[in-house]
Amino acid sequence: MAQTEVDWDHHIPLPKLAPVKAKITLALVALLCFINSYDGDFVFDDSEAIVNNQDLNPATPLNNIWGNDFWGSNLSSNNSHKSYRPLTVLTFRFNYLMAGGLHPVGFHILNIGLHSLISALMFDMFSILLGGLTYVNRKRLNHVPKASLLAGILFAAHPIHTESVAGIVGRADLLCALFFQLSFLTYCKAFRGGTERENIAIHWIAVSLLLCSAAMLCKEQGITVLGVNAAFDVLLICNVNVFELSHRLFLKKKTADVSELVRTGLLTRLALLSLSGASLLYTRWKIMGTGPPAFTEVDNPASFAENVFLRIVNYNYYYSLNAWLLLCPWWLCFDWSMGCVPLIKSAFDWRMPWLLLLWSFLIGLINQAICSQDSQRRSLRLCLFLLQTRTGSPVRSRSQCSLWRQLVRTLTLGLVLLVVPFLPACNIFFRVGFVVAERVLYLSSAGYCMLLAYALGCCCCRWSKHKGLLRALLLALLCVYVARCSMRSHQWRSEQSLFTSALSVCPLNAKVHYNVGKNLADRGNTSAAIKYYREAVRLHPTYVHAMNNLGNILKERNELVEAEDLLAKAVHIQPDFAAAWMNLGIVQNSLRKFEEAEQSYWNAIRFRKKYPDCYYNLGRLYVDLNRHLDALNAWRNATMLKPDHSLAWNNMVILLDNTGNLAQAEVIGREALKLLPKDHTIMFSLANVLGKLQKYEESEGFFLHALRINPNSASCHGNLAVLYHRWGKLELAKKHYELSLKLDPEALGTRDNYDMLQRKLDQLYRTTAP
Repeated sequence: MAQTEVDWDHHIPLPKLAPVKAKITLALVALLCFINSYDGDFVFDDSEAIVNNQDLNPATPLNNIWGNDFWGSNLSSNNSHKSYRPLTVLTFRFNYLMAGGLHPVGFHILNIGLHSLISALMFDMFSILLGGLTYVNRKRLNHVPKASLLAGILFAAHPIHTESVAGIVGRADLLCALFFQLSFLTYCKAFRGGTERENIAIHWIAVSLLLCSAAMLCKEQGITVLGVNAAFDVLLICNVNVFELSHRLFLKKKTADVSELVRTGLLTRLALLSLSGASLLYTRWKIMGTGPPAFTEVDNPASFAENVFLRIVNYNYYYSLNAWLLLCPWWLCFDWSMGCVPLIKSAFDWRMPWLLLLWSFLIGLINQAICSQDSQRRSLRLCLFLLQTRTGSPVRSRSQCSLWRQLVRTLTLGLVLLVVPFLPACNIFFRVGFVVAERVLYLSSAGYCMLLAYALGCCCCRWSKHKGLLRALLLALLCVYVARCSMRSHQWRSEQSLFTSALSVCPLNAKVHYNVGKNLADRGNTSAAIKYYREAVRLHPTYVHAMNNLGNILKERNELVEAEDLLAKAVHIQPDFAAAWMNLGIVQNSLRKFEEAEQSYWNAIRFRKKYPDCYYNLGRLYVDLNRHLDALNAWRNATMLKPDHSLAWNNMVILLDNTGNLAQAEVIGREALKLLPKDHTIMFSLANVLGKLQKYEESEGFFLHALRINPNSASCHGNLAVLYHRWGKLELAKKHYELSLKLDPEALGTRDNYDMLQRKLDQLYRTTAP
């Protein structure tokens, strides 16, 4: 066996390295590829999973992590995404605690470190899968198959991993992969004493199952390690020919093989893996509470196709897209939904050949690995020819069998590692909430890299006369991978670069245009944002979030009629869209459609019970209608739902001040400052009330405190000057009038008061002159 292994592996143009040096090399390659993402921002899904997730805050009870989903919503809620990843959230909380807040650098550094560690451990996985029992039972090896190092380098530098590493929410995939590896390597440890039943360490199998549970608590995909462990046990440990065994069982011939499997304990181990998997799935289902998450058609349009044939065809096209991303990871996009991949609706669609090509390739590999006896003989003759060409002498039958077993084992285990981790994302067992997601290929890419490394090794063996050219091509491939990783990592550093990079990849994706527009709007470029929002609505006419955001911008630009039309259309398409109802109410209020505005506000509150901003805007409507008591009640509701709602507190104080209820205004102002002790707007309003109550010293104190917080407030200087004017401190009044006018020369009231004070001072000077 050693001779056949070395024959093709020897020609791979890489040095022979000891395991420790190989792992260090892989970690450094991974670090080189993604290091420039270390100082990136929180982007895309990071906003919901990290920035807005209260479970990260140390002030939030730790138990909440175990009852909420990945995005911080309660798992029992119908709106929950049902993604249960408490261990991943726990690491986010650790980052928050260590950095003393939401500082993205620490989050990114940990992600890069995890990928480097996973790349190093992947060397052990590849060595076992390629090196066989020799590596499983090793005590100390000077070197291992060079194909393991090549596969590890391809994995460490594969650009498909950028989203998992540079996007912080990709931590779920990284941690899942880490525990996946540890579960597999621990399962392998059970066979270090030999493959006889009495020599197998059952306790390592138990540890492997615990690590599988941990992987599943990082991301649901972790359960697939049980399938990989089972395939490893069947194909490598017990060396079972699955096709031949099933054929014999079907024909009821030579059942001695089954008794052999019982003797080695394989059936018992497979039963244990199956029982553990079923238990984990049942527990996971119970944790979900209200059933699976509810995805919409825009998330995964193929799963909503009424025709079963079209559904199957489109699913298979999605598989071919994933395969293409592994093969040529150049066209990468943060989101593949909303028209990015139009549905195939006809058998004559130009994309149909891609499906046929994918399955032809996969069936060919499967046939080569385990199925066709004729294929086995042809492949064996080819391998023998290659060996005889290299050695110049006939190859013995033992070497022939060993060579064939190596080929079968490598192809089969490579396919298992490629396909099994992808199964949860394939829409076969349940509907998923995406079309293509690069993150889910993190583990499957290991199988692809293993198959690619084996193929490259065979090419190097077959064309060894062109070793220089092959070395140059391999080096060029790795350089392209590293360059693409660096480029893509740079794009993930900010939302602006990430979103704009997707325009050339998915120009038909309405969500891409929406995100570009939202980013522009957040940076104050509303004119450019309008263009992208309009394009998002054009591409997807029922895109209610784009309509809502576009309506908001048009409202701010006082284009109220079009804003009303857009928001009315949004709530017609999605009647429970509370934010759109509230924004529609604001527009209708500005158009003086008071009855419609009030109804819109109450619709918003009906669909979102706890909606303090809507109560605040409802209070403003009631002020316009002179319904002061209703306004106060609305703002009180806003502060009850959101105690730090500064605008609601301040408006209550101002309304009570304007209506002459000074004592009540003072009470409300003092209550607000207990909750918001550094809010200068509330200090300003309370100081005005205290001044009218002739509590001059307290009023002065609040004015001065507000000015220390916001020293460039012209109105605060002006009102303090009015206080001093009433108090008789005329020189101080003059000083603050002048400061106010310096900050805001157009303030007519302040100018009039200053002129009045100036006349009074002139009269006083004339009166006191000798």
